Amino acid sequence: MKPDQSQGEALQAWLGRSRTVHDHITAFPLTSLAATLDIDEPPAVTGTPVPPLWHWLYFLPVFRPHEIRADGHAHGGEFMPPIALPRRVWAGSKFVWNAGNPLRVGDRATRISRIDSITQKEGRAGKLAFVKVVHEFHNDRGLSLTNEHDSAFREAPRAQHPQSEPIAADIEAAWQRELIPDSVLLFRYSALMFNSHRIHYDQAYATAAEGYPNLLVQGPLTATLLADLLRRNAPGAVVRSLELRAVRPSFVGRRLHLRGEATGNRVRLWAADDEGWLTMTARAVLGP
Repeated sequence: MKPDQSQGEALQAWLGRSRTVHDHITAFPLTSLAATLDIDEPPAVTGTPVPPLWHWLYFLPVFRPHEIRADGHAHGGEFMPPIALPRRVWAGSKFVWNAGNPLRVGDRATRISRIDSITQKEGRAGKLAFVKVVHEFHNDRGLSLTNEHDSAFREAPRAQHPQSEPIAADIEAAWQRELIPDSVLLFRYSALMFNSHRIHYDQAYATAAEGYPNLLVQGPLTATLLADLLRRNAPGAVVRSLELRAVRPSFVGRRLHLRGEATGNRVRLWAADDEGWLTMTARAVLGP
């Protein structure tokens, strides 16, 4: 069965739509995320640079209750296209930093967002739609960061839908860290992101409505933990680019393995679940 052609044509009208948002880079979110991730460092102050991926703490969407659909996401129709598929997840991102101009506490910053592509597919698990949004982050000194952000929309779960085959993760790595994400970690991260997606805090919804075995660890949280693994093992390194891809969900209360290795200025990072299956991949390029 092919995606609905008329709906596809209507969605294509959203291509190129843009939105500009302003924010003030403040210290509290950085200090709070450091505490949430159990990072022992001084509180952020004016001039503190925003670490890789911590920009997600800013330019947060603010939706009123009547603007939110059953899963906790916004209905869409203002900037994001109104895709009818009920399940939305983060699929991956690409980042390129201007190393000489990081966002810093005290900056008055601007994010310019543009819908770059909308793709509909028919997969093993039913209908899918992918939306790519390109974000540019600027401060008074110019462009700081470019981010290609991919969201995936899926059908409601059905018993007859086959599941994707899991991929075994590499075990050997120069950098290794393990932790068990608990509900407090998920709650605090969602609170800092003003994220009301119910699969991260509403267990009854996650299991009954979306068919998951437990609460899902946020994809951006896993990505941030991988970036933190790089920071811990290559202190002072400047990340010029980073590409992340979500492979498989991770769940609360289960051991999460974070692994990585560097070859010259190239870094490979990945996450695995408690059964050894690959959940996320990342590749970074370091620069001067």
